[in-house]
Amino acid sequence: MDPQEVDVAVIGGGPAGYVAAIRAAQLGGKVIVVEKEKLGGVCLNIGCIPTKVLVRSCEVLSAIKRSKEFGIDVDGEIKVNLPRLMQRKKRIVARLVGGVGYLFKKNKVQWIKGEGTLIDSSSILIKNEEGEKRIKAKKIIVATGSSPATLPIKGMDEDAVITSTQALDIEDIPENFLIIGGGVIGIEFATIYNSLGSKVTIVELLPRILPGEDAELSGKLRQIMTKRGIDILTSSTLDMVKKQDANYIAIIKTPEGTREIPFNKALVSIGRVPNSRKVGLENAGIKVDKKGWIQVNSKMQTNIPNIYAAGDVVGGYMLAHVAYIEGEVAAENAMGKSSEVNYRAVPRFVCSTPEMAAVGLTEEEAKKREYRIKVGRFPFMANGKALIIGESEGMVKIICDAETEEILGIHILGPQATDLILEGTIGINLEATLQEIINTIHPHPGLGEAIREAALDAQGRVIHI
Repeated sequence: MDPQEVDVAVIGGGPAGYVAAIRAAQLGGKVIVVEKEKLGGVCLNIGCIPTKVLVRSCEVLSAIKRSKEFGIDVDGEIKVNLPRLMQRKKRIVARLVGGVGYLFKKNKVQWIKGEGTLIDSSSILIKNEEGEKRIKAKKIIVATGSSPATLPIKGMDEDAVITSTQALDIEDIPENFLIIGGGVIGIEFATIYNSLGSKVTIVELLPRILPGEDAELSGKLRQIMTKRGIDILTSSTLDMVKKQDANYIAIIKTPEGTREIPFNKALVSIGRVPNSRKVGLENAGIKVDKKGWIQVNSKMQTNIPNIYAAGDVVGGYMLAHVAYIEGEVAAENAMGKSSEVNYRAVPRFVCSTPEMAAVGLTEEEAKKREYRIKVGRFPFMANGKALIIGESEGMVKIICDAETEEILGIHILGPQATDLILEGTIGINLEATLQEIINTIHPHPGLGEAIREAALDAQGRVIHI
């Protein structure tokens, strides 16, 4: 049987892949997506969405425990109903995954469930329970994503180590929870498990948590997390693990000496690796770097002109919202348009408590690039809306060029930081200055007022502190 022929074939149905497929179909293409798991990829199924569902449940739990502060008495025992919490998570995930399926039908995108491998630069072999199938495509988009990096640990049983996927399917709350890695994923799971009642210990190799973020704000977040009972060991390494009855003891080397930390379960969160093996990239002659990340240009085009790649598999910003844009750009170029990804202002965030979000340069990065800078700060404890909602920890920090006052970076630690950072993202993308933020009337009472006040502070004329 002759292979099925399409305009665009997408390998991978995650944020980059499914968006690329829909965009190519919108532009008139006949499109097939090859995905062996559920549509939506890591983000919808075992990443951003379910993690944030659990974070929200923890926020509600915290609010109930603090209800007396708001003049509300809650009688009876406050406890976590894990089965119901997991049901809500699954319900939300199923709805969003089903939504992607609906969008495929709406845009006439065909999904073939199976494992896709490149045979050459225009052919894909698909294997699934029904056997094998071949398709030919004028253009191909590889969007196979990434997976958690692993770390061999002396003495660690497989039963003790859980993946981020397993950490999202909580059956029992561990008394002691060990997290290896103080990056975004480690911090988010520390927040969740601490809220649910675990004694959490984070072990981070580098001198501080969230090493890619602003040092001042990551330091403040560390203080807040420590105050809430999370033990954070930086400049530290996990040397080995000893079994003790049904539990474990982690031997950790710290700057102050060796510590022994008991734990029931451990999460290894030390980064991600590309899902570029077993895709047949070598059959098509696609170039990858030494670690396996696919090399692309600003049009998401590989060294093979008719093959594009997008999302985590190309490295760089491994964020779902970046994958969306990369998928769109790859699809538009595959369909004959000319598009490029604009990485000028990429927002990044951590769903900690309080949230942390940023866009642009940190203070350290700006100095390293030899900018002369001005810095403005404003604490949420002086913001009316923050006091109203009972979340006044944290601050807004703005970094700008000292001469032109162009915004170089905005960093937020505080309530709804992941939503507030959009103002900074648009501002940096449009090359806004302090004065343009100051001249923009911000609603009162609103959390966004803290951004304007930080801009005023950078000019030495802050009003409300």
